[in-house]
Amino acid sequence: MSTREIVEQFLKKNYLVSPDVLSSVTNIDDFSFYEDKGEKPIVVTKDVFFVANKNKKPMEINWLEFEKSRVLYEKGKDNKIYESFLEILSFDGSPQKKQIVEALINEIKQQPEIIIEKEEETPNVIITKCYVDESIKEKKVSDFVQYFKNRYNKMRDILMSREELQNSLSIKRILQKKDRDKVSLIGLIQNKYVTKNGHIMLKLEDPTGLINVLINKEKGETYSLAQNLVLDSAIGAVGVSNGEIVFANNIYLPDIPQTKELKKSENESWVAFISDIHVGSKNFLEKEFLKFIKWLNLGLKENIEIASKLNYLIIAGDNVDGVGIYPGQDRDLAINDVRRQYDKLADYLSLIRKDIHIVIAPGNHDAVRLTQPQPTLDKKYAESLFNIPQLNLVTNPSVITLHATRSFPGFDVLIFHGYSYHYYADNVESLRKIKARNHPKEIMKYMLQLRHLGPTHTSTLYIPDTREDPLIIDRIPDIFVSGELHKPEVGSYNGVVTIGCSCWQSVTDYELKMGNSPDPCKVVVMNLKTREIKILDFNEK
Repeated sequence: MSTREIVEQFLKKNYLVSPDVLSSVTNIDDFSFYEDKGEKPIVVTKDVFFVANKNKKPMEINWLEFEKSRVLYEKGKDNKIYESFLEILSFDGSPQKKQIVEALINEIKQQPEIIIEKEEETPNVIITKCYVDESIKEKKVSDFVQYFKNRYNKMRDILMSREELQNSLSIKRILQKKDRDKVSLIGLIQNKYVTKNGHIMLKLEDPTGLINVLINKEKGETYSLAQNLVLDSAIGAVGVSNGEIVFANNIYLPDIPQTKELKKSENESWVAFISDIHVGSKNFLEKEFLKFIKWLNLGLKENIEIASKLNYLIIAGDNVDGVGIYPGQDRDLAINDVRRQYDKLADYLSLIRKDIHIVIAPGNHDAVRLTQPQPTLDKKYAESLFNIPQLNLVTNPSVITLHATRSFPGFDVLIFHGYSYHYYADNVESLRKIKARNHPKEIMKYMLQLRHLGPTHTSTLYIPDTREDPLIIDRIPDIFVSGELHKPEVGSYNGVVTIGCSCWQSVTDYELKMGNSPDPCKVVVMNLKTREIKILDFNEK
């Protein structure tokens, strides 16, 4: 065919063709797999022609946005978006990728089923604390009032365990004092600001009233601590009152006490921590996730001694990518039905050998309410997961106990996905300075110090439960695990091991907008006998 005939054939199919393509085309049939209806490219460039012939099937992408990115690329203004589109086009639906994944799944399925013989009484998972909803009713202002009263009462009990605060007075009694007296008090922070002289003024509240507490800028560590305080958190203060203002000498957080003795199990047992799988996303790293499952099933030589003694897998939320989570998400989805996303997740998890206990909490991408606490995954959407016998579904947050025996109390694990962490990374002075989205252990340490997973009213959506504040860390855990930030990091604070989990999704535009910088396909594993911790890498080498 002549060049003119080729151009005319493209035009009949409603395509414009770039001159750089013509040298590669001998027949329009090379580009015949697009139907005349539906979305398709407007201009066939050399890049599009190459990728299309490689895939040999229509590709579902927003072609209008693709064309815009091509224009920016040609103008030299931005090449990242265009290159990202080409990467998606090259990867999505690639026969080579499909063959690799199918081969991995078949390889896992063909492995002989391995059940590791365990000692009597272990392993086991005990769900120690799981949120149960109040009876459904319309929430009123009085419910919020009762919710914060419950928080104050619980935090007051915690703070009064400190010797310095055991003689704390109510705010009403302090306001009645006429002389300058040394006082101690406990309250929730209703307001905070910096005075014109550079001092920090807090307005504390308890059920009896409000009072101002001033922290002088010359107070060193006390002033630094006050800089990091957030609204609605509970603190104790010791200072001098003039009947209107308390001039604080010291302030105290609920905090957790230093653990005197670190638990160690009687026999060797390993636990793996992961999060943010995001099944259903075009950016889901399927090959790498299957490689992890193959390792769990003793199919890899590397670290096989750990895999053979691994009893538990904890998944801390965002199990699927969900639908309608953020604007334009439909363009990022490979599976656009949430039930099918969970079905696919169940397909993967059902490959895992049956003697490994799996614990799953939800996250903000899962098909449950966004308000916290989040209930367990709903059978209406995730029915296929309910057919996996070794799987335990828990709320977000929740506390589970691992590996308990008659003579060993087990490890208490606090699981919290961490959706509220973004607020504190942006609004806490010390966390903002270190760009704490890249350091989840620092945010988790801060939560432990406040003894709360999201105290500030606007930091996360929550249920104003009239029975208790379920986001209080009332039970001190041995291990505290979170996800959300897609960064694997391990820390320790007063004897509590803090674990920030990695993810199984390559970077998305939405993540970049949120300030996340993911480090995917890493798995934190911990030996419950020795407390040894490793971070294993399942990225393709």
